[in-house]
Amino acid sequence: MTFNGKDALERWESEGGSYKIKKEDLSPYIHGFSHKEQLRLKRQAEFSEALVYQDIDFSQAQRILEIGSGVGAQSEILLRRFPKIHLTCIDRSYPQIQAAHKYLAHFRDLFNRYEIHNMDATQLRFSDNSFDAIFICWTLEHIAHPFDVLKEAHRVLKPDGKIFVTEVMNFSFFLDPYSPHLWKYWMAFNDYQNDVTGNPFIGATLGNLFIDAGFSDIITNVKYWHLDRRQANRRNEILDYWKELLFSAEQILLRGGYVDLKTIELAKNEINEVKNKQDAVFFYAFMQASGTK
Repeated sequence: MTFNGKDALERWESEGGSYKIKKEDLSPYIHGFSHKEQLRLKRQAEFSEALVYQDIDFSQAQRILEIGSGVGAQSEILLRRFPKIHLTCIDRSYPQIQAAHKYLAHFRDLFNRYEIHNMDATQLRFSDNSFDAIFICWTLEHIAHPFDVLKEAHRVLKPDGKIFVTEVMNFSFFLDPYSPHLWKYWMAFNDYQNDVTGNPFIGATLGNLFIDAGFSDIITNVKYWHLDRRQANRRNEILDYWKELLFSAEQILLRGGYVDLKTIELAKNEINEVKNKQDAVFFYAFMQASGTK
């Protein structure tokens, strides 16, 4: 996992895990930037593609800005689904940008259709009215000042241009049978993100943020996965992914004092038990907001 404070991590290790790392030492991105995490982001984009892009149409757009492009997983989908666009990608993380270049290089038909910049989304280095449309997905949840990002997005969007933002609502996660230790772990996960420049519930606030940023024709659309034994294979696929998502953060939560080893062990046992239940239920909802300049 990635820490802002190397000294704090070394102290945690030297004191056998007894030193609680301070907030300022913690990484704002809860999942870290490992190769394993980069692969997870690609799998996330693949299994959520149908639902995320169900209502997105960039067929009439030419210049698209993707804010928080990460490893290029959503970038590949955008370029594939909308073959006439030119995509400008921005991200603040050099490891993610390097991973995106490497990933997108596999798709030779996409050459010359995209560019990737290292850039702060709250201070975009683009002129006013530069883009026909803007795409943001699973990004604002990790940003301390999401309004500043949306205000900049509004500035660089052309008049009548469209913006689509897809974001988490982590309060909506539910499993049946009820799994109290997994829920305890999940709330620690959200507490960490809330404490360290993020908002794990930001999807529910997108309508207000869009109004404040100056957008009009605002639509908020709750999208969700509700999977029971009618879709057992899909349910188990998502449970496997969700387990990977949850426990990608276990070390940073442990080192930050948000959970203990026993909670992690019991939470893992519970999600495995849920997967083995014929009548297991998975539910999670997220928000997609759109608006016009």
